[in-house]
Amino acid sequence: MKLSIVLSTQPAQFQAATFKGDLETNLASIASLGYDGVELAIRDPRLVDLAGLEQLVDKYKLKVPAIGTGQAWGEEGLSFTDPDPAIRRAAIERIRSHVPGAARFEAVIIIGLIRGIVKPEIGTEQAMDWLVQALRECSEAARPHGVRLALEPINRYETTLINNVAQGLELIERVGADNFGLLLDTFHMNVEEPVIEDGIRACGSRIFHFHVADSNRWYPGAGHLNFKTILDMLTSTGYRGWVSGEFLPKPDPETAAQRSIAYLRQI
Repeated sequence: MKLSIVLSTQPAQFQAATFKGDLETNLASIASLGYDGVELAIRDPRLVDLAGLEQLVDKYKLKVPAIGTGQAWGEEGLSFTDPDPAIRRAAIERIRSHVPGAARFEAVIIIGLIRGIVKPEIGTEQAMDWLVQALRECSEAARPHGVRLALEPINRYETTLINNVAQGLELIERVGADNFGLLLDTFHMNVEEPVIEDGIRACGSRIFHFHVADSNRWYPGAGHLNFKTILDMLTSTGYRGWVSGEFLPKPDPETAAQRSIAYLRQI
């Protein structure tokens, strides 16, 4: 099992980015704790020196399994489903702009809250049509570079679009791209799935990336989720990708990261 943890490359309001701040200090800490990789949250790749970032990641012998994009929503309000066509276009172009960096790192591009919500003046059907159109365009742009996209089903309290595995699988069928799949997150699954393990089984080979956080969004082992049965089910699907920690930096980032990797390594 290859373990990574989320690191934000830029200042962000998102609380569950476990590490923020000085990049090299955080990379050194992540590597010293024994992680195999680091999932990079990048709001805008134009604001990041990708070559320099790659050198730092290589210096600490880490891999980059995925690139998180949700800060474009959280900090700038970009989404695929905004009523304003200029904002929808900007969101699509932002995801397309991640493709070179994802190709450089052989990383999955995560589609989180940049998918948007169903705003009052826009019905669900229209929002879904815009979402499907955007995902098709982004998947098509990523395909020649060997890059995959993974949409994360997110709980109903954070978005009104794609909350669970069943909705995610329906979306995959509508998009119809072989490089488009899902990112499953145990925190969100605990809210939305009747049985987390059944959701993992149903998703099967369409799992492109996997997030872990416990029921309280703290590090694995701090809540009530049974990660032994969850990870056993994940392995049984044939998944050989990364398990990435995205949890609150409680009681502090280093302690959370250390306790998470110790807990996951023992199972």
